Order: sequence, then structure tokens, then C-alpha cells
Amino acid sequence: MSTASNAVSGSYTLHHGNARQLLQQYPDSHFDSLVADGPYELGFMGRAWDRSGIVNDPAFWAECLRVLKPGAHLVNFSHARTYHRMACAVEDAGFELRDQLMWLYGSGFPKSKNLAGDWDGWGTALKPAHEPIVLARKPLEKGLTVADNVAKWGTGALHIDACRVNPGEFTKTGGRSSRGHGGVYGDGMAPSGFEAHDNGRWPANLLHDGSAAVLAGFPDEAGARAAVLGTEPSSSSKMGPHVYDGGQMRNQARERRDDLGSAARFFYCAKASRADRNEGLPSYDAPAVGSNATMGQRERADWPARNGNHHPTVKPTRLMRWLCRLITPPSGRIVDPFAGSGSTGKAGLLEGFDVVLMELQAEHLPLITGRCDHALDVRRRYLAQLARQARIGTQTTLFSLAS
Repeated sequence: MSTASNAVSGSYTLHHGNARQLLQQYPDSHFDSLVADGPYELGFMGRAWDRSGIVNDPAFWAECLRVLKPGAHLVNFSHARTYHRMACAVEDAGFELRDQLMWLYGSGFPKSKNLAGDWDGWGTALKPAHEPIVLARKPLEKGLTVADNVAKWGTGALHIDACRVNPGEFTKTGGRSSRGHGGVYGDGMAPSGFEAHDNGRWPANLLHDGSAAVLAGFPDEAGARAAVLGTEPSSSSKMGPHVYDGGQMRNQARERRDDLGSAARFFYCAKASRADRNEGLPSYDAPAVGSNATMGQRERADWPARNGNHHPTVKPTRLMRWLCRLITPPSGRIVDPFAGSGSTGKAGLLEGFDVVLMELQAEHLPLITGRCDHALDVRRRYLAQLARQARIGTQTTLFSLAS
């Protein structure tokens, strides 16, 4: 079974069935990117679909390789315990592993068996705080450079400027910082050693949810944001003015060192909110569990009665939009073999891409269509508003209309 819906910009096609067979319906070099949150192969919450072995099978990824254009990228989420099996399968299928992205979050719940008696205080697991994401690329067409491949196929490179972080900041370029400037850039001029990027910082392979637990790991330490007191031992670096104190070379007291702000200046996106999960779907206010519920109580809770979107592994739309933009050329076609609740579909449609979604579980199909239809409606309204504003000279953003 398949359904399709079209919009002024972007469309989606939803297939119900096994991705192994569904991919065979598509010709070689058909898709521009693959964005997926595949099974983690842990049997999560007793789900059979999370222990099928499909993402650890090179033959599956070889079929994905076939339908992607030369130079096309894929991103796929995994778990710390099983990432290596999935990444090896992707590589064995013929993809080039380009990077590993890390999404850090503070809301993980430790599923640990705590011991008692003489071993009180011992357990069996750590608190989960990150999810690894593989970034891989189909090899470029033989004989072509990256630039040639992009010119021919539209694939092979990452859309850096579309994914920059914190627009308008100053970033260090490697030169010496200006002495006596005081770190104040109100005049619009960057000191020596810094470069202003109106579009933001170069995107990194670390992403985070902005929670207090994560930000606590990236303090505003001296050397980043705080003033230098002059009592800190200096590194061996020759950068900046130094004084000698009792034979120890120390930094001279001054306003700031060579960097600006917290080390947490990476792309951040919180875990999917209830509003994000349920947009386009019916939902209810009655809580499914108490605030101090155990993992067992959470697993047994009646989440469908609470949320219209009862899928257990929903990814936040903002994060998925960022990943779609990073690896998909303008007006490109994305494939997601593991549609789940439609997170890739919703994100891709909001960005104006065409999306092909494949989902094995029939119970998830209404979730996907509800969320994707809502995203199409949001984008239609956004484009209509842009057209109206073009006539009267004002401006809006898609973020004002959607998560």
C-alpha cells in the first residue's frame, strides 16, 4: 500500500511494507539523501521491530547504496551499544564513513538493576546521555571531483551555510587576539584573530539539547568567557601577554582570553516536545505516569491514551530539519526506510523537500500521514504568507509557524 500527497513545494509518498522489498521498486541513483532513525537492535520496550537485524545487514545497506545518487549522503541514528555493528554494515555495503555525529541530551533515564545487601550502591548501567549518528557517503562517480559530482548530480557535499550555528558571532581564526580591545565589539569591528560570520559558526559534529545537565558539562571557564585574574597557571602557549610569578609563567590579568563564550556553542535542539510529537494528531491531557515513575511503569503506561503520537522513539523536528538541510540539495528527494512516526517526513516537508517514507508497522501509518499532512499545511500557509508579505514589504520565517 502507498499513499502520496503533493504541495506547492515538497511532497511525500508513504509505503507500507518491508523496506528491503520496497527499495527494489526504485531505480538506480534515484534519491539525493537518506535520513533515518533505524532500529537500534535492542528490542526496545519489547518491540519486535527493534531486533530484526536489518540495520546490521550489509545487504540492506547495499540496496540503499544502489538507489542513492553518486555522492549522496546518509544519516542514521543508533545506540551507544550497537552503533559499531550498524556502522560496519554501512561501510561493508560500499559507503564511505565520513563522520560520527553525537547528539547529547540530559533527559536519559538509567535502566539499571540496583543491587542490595553487601553490594548496595552497585548497578548495571550508566545514564544514557547521547545518541550516535552515522554520516556516510556513496562514492563519487568514478573520475569526478567533488565539484564535478555536485555539478552533475547535485550530491557529494554538505550544505554548510544552511546549518551554521549562532549567526552574528565572532569566531577565532588562529591569529593573535588584539590587546587592549577589552573584548567589546560594539563598533562592529572584530579584533585581530577573530572573524565575524553573519551566517554563524561552522557546524560541528556535536549536537545537544540545551538542557542544564548538558550545559553543565561546558562551563563558562576562564579562557572562554570569564575574565582572566592573572593567578591561573599558563599553558605553554606563547599566545597573549604573560608575567612570571615565583618562577611560574602566568597569564597577565586582563578582560578575556582568545575565545568567546561557552564551549557549548554547538547546534542545540531539545528532545521532541509533546506539542512537536502530536502536531496534526489528536491528544489528551490526562497524564500517563506520575512525575517519579520508574522505567517499568513508563514501559507499561497507556501512552496512546495520552498522546496522539504513541511512537516510543520520536525525534525532534528541529534536529531532523537540520540533518535534512545538511545533506540534501535544494528541491532534493529524501528516502527514509524506517519512517516510524514520520519525523523525517515532517522535517523534510517543512524544508520543501520531496520525501519517500517506508514503514513496516501498520499502526504507525496514521501517525505518519497526520504529521506529514500537518507539515504540508504549515508550509502552504508559510508560502502564502511570504507571497502576501512580498506585496507589502514585511517578512516572516517558517519557524514562526511550525516546530
